[in-house]
Amino acid sequence: MTEKKRLSEIRQQLQGELDSLREQQRTIEAQLDDRPQFGLGQGDPGATTWEMTLARRQRLESRVEALAEALERIDQGSYGECQRCGAQIDPERLEILPTTALCADCAGAEVQEAA
Repeated sequence: MTEKKRLSEIRQQLQGELDSLREQQRTIEAQLDDRPQFGLGQGDPGATTWEMTLARRQRLESRVEALAEALERIDQGSYGECQRCGAQIDPERLEILPTTALCADCAGAEVQEAA
């Protein structure tokens, strides 16, 4: 398979996931419109559900951002290049983590730096 065709398939897969997540975002936003009462002595059992939905929205936003950035890298021709050191990211790593922008070495270094 040619590199161009492979990138086209990856782009299609990522775009499909992005479209699906954006639809989920719309559903979650509608659920968050109905905010329960949090006032003192006004415990609403829906508060826990609302907070869990809020956390889900935050995770979705993070994933949507990662997908959009990966699609942008494909469009710019830099997909598969480590954004930190410029080396090619192992194709197996990209297959497992298609939105990754870092090679395994740089990702490991970032984790150690954060610790």
